[in-house]
Amino acid sequence: MSTIEKAVDKLERAGLQPDAARAPVEHAVATLEKAVSQEPGAPGRATPRSTPPGDRARGEHGAGPRQRAAGDILALPLADLAARGMLTPTSPRSRIAEEFRTIKRPLLRNIDGAAAAGVDNTNLIMVTSALQGDGKTFTAINMALSIAMEQDKTVLFVDADVAKASAGHVLGVPAKSPGLIDVLEDKGITLADTILQTDLDNLRILPAGNLHERCNELLASQAMKSLMVELSRRYSDRVIVFDSPPLLLTTEASVLASFMGQIAFVVSTDETPQEAITEALEHIGEDKIIGMILNKAHGRRNNLFGLGYGYGYGYGYGYGYGYGYGERSAPAGGSA
Repeated sequence: MSTIEKAVDKLERAGLQPDAARAPVEHAVATLEKAVSQEPGAPGRATPRSTPPGDRARGEHGAGPRQRAAGDILALPLADLAARGMLTPTSPRSRIAEEFRTIKRPLLRNIDGAAAAGVDNTNLIMVTSALQGDGKTFTAINMALSIAMEQDKTVLFVDADVAKASAGHVLGVPAKSPGLIDVLEDKGITLADTILQTDLDNLRILPAGNLHERCNELLASQAMKSLMVELSRRYSDRVIVFDSPPLLLTTEASVLASFMGQIAFVVSTDETPQEAITEALEHIGEDKIIGMILNKAHGRRNNLFGLGYGYGYGYGYGYGYGYGYGERSAPAGGSA
């Protein structure tokens, strides 16, 4: 029995089941390809944004300080995404496309309220993992692309792994694009100034922004909380997918989780230690819908989609990991 199966079996034997008002996401199988490498993808094309500052409360479609230029579009590097084994609009019937149809359906049903009564912010979905290398960025990007291919769903993809910003590289976001961190610094930069429209009509991207020495503090600040409330309310008709840092390697991941309604927890089959899974789940609040996605689970399509929907995990492992978490470099004086 694999470590993942043992973890799920322990949850079941412990009787950790959600109440009727929080019925779990339906059982499904996620048989994903190998996690995306950290090498940056081919750059896309985007018109640099040099605009006057405006009111933070003015959203992407509000009466902001300027109108978005017609050519202000980010071209997704579709050939590079396909070469990485990722989902693209040109391969709607590929294996990876079918797998993410299975993954996204219960998430969308929760947003529509069929199984998430009493859970706030169900349109905020955080994709995370216990450790680096489990495949959470690969999963987050594919999830966003898959949902954006729905005819009636618009997706805002947020690169919230600000220390690495690897999702932005893969999606072709130009270097030094303003983003999440810049909005939180409150320098007159608004969401309207930072959200990128892509050439996939239903997909927008909020880049990580320029790395700052106070990134951790900014992500845990009142400004971040206010921004999450604004995103959920102002864009309540959108699905907002966050690529988050690993829960056990950074402190900001657990803070970010507190703002979410749904957590997609990625586990590398037979690689992620069971103790790491258990400890990481303890960093997530009891009022969240949590789905466990098995990455690299080849040949298990009819076997297991591990779902850890217990509320209040009581396992206390003092587990030392010793894993480093590579970061983008930032000057001591401020933004990079």
